[in-house]
Amino acid sequence: MSTPTERKAQIKTMLVENLMLQTPAEEIGDDLPLFGPGGLGLDSVDALQLVVALEKNYALKISDAAAAKGILQSVNTIFAAIEKNGGGN
Repeated sequence: MSTPTERKAQIKTMLVENLMLQTPAEEIGDDLPLFGPGGLGLDSVDALQLVVALEKNYALKISDAAAAKGILQSVNTIFAAIEKNGGGN
């Protein structure tokens, strides 16, 4: 089983690979906002791709927009949701 640090690194790599980000995974802070100014600047299309990637990689189902808004804030909030869901793969 991976440590929290390893799991967060996996999440960052998944973000970069699935969303074709220009920001290297190691430069994404655990608390960096994923959406909006001052963060990674993801948009609604990125959010959809991220929901699909989280379901595929971690069996994390995000059922509605309110849940997505809470979960997709940062690497830390995604990590917490995966842990709460049973840790995924």
